[in-house]
Amino acid sequence: MMLQQFIRGLGRVMVTVGAVVLLFVVYQLWGTGLREAQAQSDLTEAFSGALAAEGDEPEQVPAGDAPPETVPLAPPAGEAIAIIRIPKIGVEKAVVEGVAISDLRKGPGHYPDTPLPGQGGNSGIAGHRTTYGAPFFELDQLVAGDEILVRTLDDELRYVVDRTLVVRPDQVEVLDPTEESRLTLTTCHPRYSARERLIVSAVLVDDPVAPAEVEATPPAEVEASPPAEVEASPPAEATPQEALDGAGLEGDPAARVPALLWGALAALAWIATTQSARRWRRVPAYVLGLPVVLVVLFLCFEQVARLFPASI
Repeated sequence: MMLQQFIRGLGRVMVTVGAVVLLFVVYQLWGTGLREAQAQSDLTEAFSGALAAEGDEPEQVPAGDAPPETVPLAPPAGEAIAIIRIPKIGVEKAVVEGVAISDLRKGPGHYPDTPLPGQGGNSGIAGHRTTYGAPFFELDQLVAGDEILVRTLDDELRYVVDRTLVVRPDQVEVLDPTEESRLTLTTCHPRYSARERLIVSAVLVDDPVAPAEVEATPPAEVEASPPAEVEASPPAEATPQEALDGAGLEGDPAARVPALLWGALAALAWIATTQSARRWRRVPAYVLGLPVVLVVLFLCFEQVARLFPASI
């Protein structure tokens, strides 16, 4: 009798675990895509507005006046910097600045420590392979000669793929600076795994553009003794390894505790629902309890997803 109860209980546990795993797969493949689609809609709208603003006529500078001092414009993290189109695989996505987990949930992300697309050097872009819209799902279909089009605030750029390769996650030389203007796309490989990295490298067939610039506000004029001169140290450039270390491509270990807590809460909600179904009416208990369980599971899945590599 006890053996039968044990087998029956074990069977229920296995069915429950299987259902949770299936729901997580559904969340990963489709639920994350809904979040990415909303983010892409907002990013595309914002980028279109920025393009329209760029198209406005600039103010005329009176003859004889010196132009104001300019400094490079650093794109804000998480905001759209370009639209990437890959005709062969039907990709058209807004590219955000940054490759943290929160950035890549919105769409492909530009490695901040690499040049912007179109500028001289090696510009890197990472993207999800199977989740959050899976922008780079079919990246392995690209071969030498295929086009990659990138629309920035400065120009429409045309890249041509010249090589594809698969590397280990620690082979960060793919982001090394280059003399020619390049675009390097990175994603996890194979699909549904982070064991390796798929790299697609393309060369710019147009002239590189100058960095976007903004006017620097001149300091207010005051009568004071000049400050002592201090030699300014140029900012240190991040190495490719440092760029990848900050990319969140290996997942976020800080999500373990929240995932466990939300998972425990989901289990408690499910136990409470099943107990209510036994002691009360079955249908009303599940009608009231299941939505609560699903909401808590969704929040748990959000944390579990953070544990996976950002471009999986």
